[in-house]
Order: sequence, then structure tokens, then C-alpha cells
Amino acid sequence: MSAIKKEYKRITTKSVVEMKANGEKIAMLTAYDYTMAKIVDHAGIDIILVGDSASNVMAGHETTLPITLDEMIYHASSVIRAIERCLVVVDLPFGAYQGNSRKALASAIRIMKESGGHSVKLEGGEEIAESISRILSAGIPVMGHLGLTPQSIYKFGTYTVRAKEEDEAKQLKKDALLLEKLGCFALVLEKVPSKLAKEVAESLTIPVIGIGAGDGVDGQVLVTHDMLGMTHEFSPRFLRRYLDLYTEMGGAFKKYIKDVKTKDFPNKEEQY
Repeated sequence: MSAIKKEYKRITTKSVVEMKANGEKIAMLTAYDYTMAKIVDHAGIDIILVGDSASNVMAGHETTLPITLDEMIYHASSVIRAIERCLVVVDLPFGAYQGNSRKALASAIRIMKESGGHSVKLEGGEEIAESISRILSAGIPVMGHLGLTPQSIYKFGTYTVRAKEEDEAKQLKKDALLLEKLGCFALVLEKVPSKLAKEVAESLTIPVIGIGAGDGVDGQVLVTHDMLGMTHEFSPRFLRRYLDLYTEMGGAFKKYIKDVKTKDFPNKEEQY
């Protein structure tokens, strides 16, 4: 049975729930700056995630932990100025919501007011339920995130697949149902077994978007710089590279250097 594809002039939180109900898969990518966001949005992406992965991709940190709320607002503001159609989800960074629901609400309000973002994403389940509830009570849409939660990397000690053991799988399913009950409009599942991810997606009415979670979920998300091949040292099984820009851009830079050194650039037609 083919999916019902509805044309949306603007994607909203309501749109993505409808897409799941209609059997249409949801496409989501990251962006952290105006130029990339404009290209991604124009291509027809459904959701842009202004991820705390900017800590790795844009700033070169080993983990997502160092990025600040101010920096997330800067990146989100740049993205918002570029988009015309897609829904923009902004990560609440580490330290902006854990253990303090009032701080969580204040952080979410700052993102919405100062960046113009459409929604926020938080990592975790029942341990952050109070923060999610408080944010939702202010009318701010929340996307959940379970499975591998990179902000907890020092707790896990590894980036390997999560919820392979029965106890952790049970907790993940329990957390997913809780996030839906609290009022989250969608959920990201990262690096969990495909069978478990499919079970979770089928148990929820809200969309489940996977990264390394198999094909049984309602949509997929990748880091744009990874899928374009701008990064080359990161090669997990779930990553499909659609281009090899690391090599192509490197070649262009080398050609430019050669043309400058040999006085080939600029030529007579490239001068005033």
C-alpha cells in the first residue's frame, strides 16, 4: 500500500504527526548555518535539526558537551533566517535542562525567543520528565531523544549500540511511551537494534525518527556534513555517504592554489 503524500507549504509539528498517520516517511537533516540551511530547506527536507553536534562538526570538540546555550542560539538564529518551508528543531545543550526544570524552561524560552526556532529537543526519559512537562506547559513543542544519548557519553563510556540487553530495552520502551504521554510531538531513536526501534514506532502515535535504528521507524536523520562526505574519519554502519566532498573540495582547493602560484588566476577576463 503506497503512502499518501500531502503537499505542505510549511512543515509543522502537526504535519509530521500527519505524515506518520499517512504512512509517509519523514526526512530530517542537520544544519548549523545560513548557507547550508538554505540549500537543505530548498531541497525539500521536512525537518532541520540544529543539533548540539555543532560542537563536533563546527567547533571540533570531541563530544557534544562543550557547546553552550548562547552558541546554540547563534546557530539556530542563522538557520531560521534561511528557511522557508521546513520545521526547525533546536537541541537544548548539556547543562541547560538536566536536574532543574525551571532552568530547562528558561533555556527553552531563550531558544524560542532569541533564535525563532520552532521546537526543542531533549535527551532522556523519565529522569527529565519534569523538565519536559514544564517546557510543554509554556506551549513549546518538544522532541524526545532516546537510545544512544551523546550528552551522556561519559556515563555510557562508549558510542556502541544501546538497549541490546532486555532490561535496557524495557526501560527504553517505557520511556518512549512516557514521552508520548507527556506530550512530545516526535521522538529520535539513536543507535538501537532495528527490531526494538520498529516495536517502539508501532507502539506510538507520534513519529519515531531513527539514526542507526533501522528501517522500521517513521523517518531518518543524518548529520549533513557526514552524508555529504565532508567528514571522513567517522564511518558508522548506519551512515550512507551521498557525496565525497572531502575529496572534491580538497581537489578544488589544490587547483586554486596552483592557479594562484602559476599566475593563471586571475586571467584577463577576471579583472576590472
